[in-house]
Amino acid sequence: MSRLPPLAAVRTFEAAGRLQNFSRAAEELGLTQAAVSYQVRQLEDRLGRALFVREKGRVRLSETGQRLLPAISNAFATMGDAFAALGSDEADVLTINAATSFGGTWLSARIGSFQLQYPELAVRMAMSNQLIDFDASNVDVAIRIGRGVWPGLRADFLMRQYLAPIASPAFIEEHDIREPADLLRVQRLAPNDGWWAEWFAAAGVATPPVPSRRGIELDSQLQEGSAVQAGFGVAMMTPLYWRTELASGRMVQPFDTLYVSAASGMWLVHRDNRVGVRKIERFREWLHAELAKDRHLLPEAVRAPPA
Repeated sequence: MSRLPPLAAVRTFEAAGRLQNFSRAAEELGLTQAAVSYQVRQLEDRLGRALFVREKGRVRLSETGQRLLPAISNAFATMGDAFAALGSDEADVLTINAATSFGGTWLSARIGSFQLQYPELAVRMAMSNQLIDFDASNVDVAIRIGRGVWPGLRADFLMRQYLAPIASPAFIEEHDIREPADLLRVQRLAPNDGWWAEWFAAAGVATPPVPSRRGIELDSQLQEGSAVQAGFGVAMMTPLYWRTELASGRMVQPFDTLYVSAASGMWLVHRDNRVGVRKIERFREWLHAELAKDRHLLPEAVRAPPA
């Protein structure tokens, strides 16, 4: 005999327990209050334990009911996700959320090749530096920055965060920047950012004093790139994102020294119960293949996952 009780009785218990009210559970399930009471009683008889304490005019979960309800609710939520995933797959729409700097530069310049490779898939991409709640959105995959550990999510390592000072050639020439210490006397974007201190230390420059004013702070490298090309200062930016501008001479990376984050990296993430979903696996494979094309541009330290 199956160890599982009848699904109808379990579903009725979950609604009644979650709502703490038989009448409201009946409304939600499209049953009569008597039918809810009957299903719950059938389940209690099978278990040999009371799931509710019945008091005058109301019910509340018993100790056994309190222990059982979270697991039952999670099971129904997982089943709901599975059916929702099927519907999403059939729509053949891949919804991507990417960190703004990465999404607006490197990824935007290449996503067209994914569409050409998989013309049957429509692609929607949004950019945000906020962590996406997969349970409250229709996002299939996200590209996040962090340590790579998020409960309930599968995380594929892409690369470490890394940065270097980048400016316009006119700015470098105007301010006669020849060595790392020269950057202490010029306009720097987000001069109080800890990345600057880390970079100066890696470049062998004595710990610089904290700037007396905060200067210009922008939300993403997209904005910093515009400011840099306009000659408004030097910014800590990721050279890979600006490969075209650096190759054309519109931007300059005056020093080879890099700041490489010891703990933070970039990750492709999605819910772990969606491993194997066709459109997600296609994108994951494509993304790793595209990054592999640029692997020769990344220092060894950038390729290794954070400890």
